[in-house]
Amino acid sequence: MQLQCPKCNHELARSSTLKAHCPACDCDFKLDAACDKCGSQLELLQACGATNLWCDKCNELKSKSTAVYSVKPL
Repeated sequence: MQLQCPKCNHELARSSTLKAHCPACDCDFKLDAACDKCGSQLELLQACGATNLWCDKCNELKSKSTAVYSVKPL
């Protein structure tokens, strides 16, 4: 799923797991990740170069590709 810039509707380029940049209007955004099953906010876990998302409510690791993202300005 491609995320779109809320300002100009251009496709966003991810700069990290929870950050994105719009090359068209040169704006940066924060991505909030929610669980695809329960909708709870996912926690970002980073260790030894690996990045994972964790759902406290489901008590399991979640894939970055299955998370539901919302775009917010930085």
